[in-house]
Formats: sequence, structure tokens, C-alpha cells
Amino acid sequence: MVRKTLVAIPARLKATRLPDKPLADIGGTPMIVHVWRRAVAADIGRVIVATDSADIASVIAAVGGEAVMTRDTHSTGSDRIHEALGAIDPGGEIEFIVNLQGDLPTLEPRLIKDCLAPLRNAVVDIATLAAEIREASERSNPNVVKAVGTPVDEITGTPCDDVRVPRRLRALYFTRATAPTGEGPLYHHIGIYGYRRAALERFVNLPPSPLERRERLEQLRALENGMRIDVMVVETVPLGVDTPEDLERARRLLLD
Repeated sequence: MVRKTLVAIPARLKATRLPDKPLADIGGTPMIVHVWRRAVAADIGRVIVATDSADIASVIAAVGGEAVMTRDTHSTGSDRIHEALGAIDPGGEIEFIVNLQGDLPTLEPRLIKDCLAPLRNAVVDIATLAAEIREASERSNPNVVKAVGTPVDEITGTPCDDVRVPRRLRALYFTRATAPTGEGPLYHHIGIYGYRRAALERFVNLPPSPLERRERLEQLRALENGMRIDVMVVETVPLGVDTPEDLERARRLLLD
């Protein structure tokens, strides 16, 4: 899969809660460079940063990375990486694409590998990650997206009877609400996606779906249109940097 895999990091400077977020300084290094280095460390394929910012492209080039310039009209990271993919691989040699958010500077590289694992099963269109919620406050927090799914076998992708410690789920829904109800674990969705190329092509050409608009969760567009998403259950949730407080926490985690 390595020769056929692209890790694409979409990045722009228009974040409202933390302006110029990709260029935020962490120990003298822009955040986007921290993320790029972790993607390279995963060693699963070519790594690019897809951006509409010359400043972002410049800092990536300065460390020997590859930046691909894209239009500034994209509303989602999926659209941005789709444009970049077409620019660097018009012949279609790349088969798998990882959409890696540029605000995950503490990400463990192995999680990128974990995200690709379900795509070894031909019935899976899109793969992603989740971790069991351990903190009670997260169960009702609408900013913590929950992945709801049924356990499946890691090899065959078929329903699995042993649900005590599932390693993989077939996604049935994603929600900001507390779900499912009743006793049992809840899963914190981690916004890293692995796509088959055909699935990415189809996804970006679909219109926004009703539940996607209601929940403000892009991945629901895929489920509402019959695409299969499988979720690898991992042990840790990487810190996503959205606010100045998040940035300070990332600095402490990476520099202490």
C-alpha cells in the first residue's frame, strides 16, 4: 500500500478561533511542520501539504517538504486534497489517500497507519479512527463527536459476536449528541480519514446531505449515500488545536 498511498494535509489561514493557526509557533517551529513531520514518520507513502497560502507553502518547503497550491474557494479539506491529488497524480497511480488535519501536532504517527488498515478490505470505502470515551464530561459535550457503530472482524469486516473490546466498528452514525443510549462504551471520533481514490472522487461530487447539514458533520454525507465507513478503535485521542488554550496545552505536551 505504501507505493500507492498519499498522506495529504489540508491547511489554510482562515481559522476564526485561532487566526493563522497552521503557522502558530510551537518551540520555534510552525504547527503545520510538526504535523508534517509526524506524517513523514508514519512512513506509509508520499506526504503533501495542500494549501492556498504561500506562507504555509514556504515553511513546508524550508524543511524539505512538498506543498501543493490549491484554490482559495474550497469549503472543506476533502475538496482541497481532491484538487491537489488531481494536480500531482493525473494518471491515477495513487489508490489510497489519508486526509490528515493540520492541527494535530501531538499525533502519534502509528495512528495514521491504523487509519489505513480497514481499506485492506475491499468493501470499505472510507476508514477513520475513534477512542473510547473515558471522561464523563465528554459523553454529553457536543464538541466531542461520537462514532456509533457495530463491531466487525478486523480481517473480514463482517459482524463480530465478541464485543467486549472491539478493535473495529462499521460506522452506523456520527453525532454530537450522547449516543447510543443505555449501558456500554461511547466512542470519541478522531477526524482522520483514509479514502479509496474512487470513494474520495464520489464523495466530493455529492451535494451536502440533510443530516450533514443538521449535525455539521461532513462524514454523514458518505453514510447517507450508502458508502461504508469503518472505524479503527485506538487507545488515544490526539490533541486538536482550535483555541489559544489548546495551543498552550500543545506547547506543554511537546516541549516539557
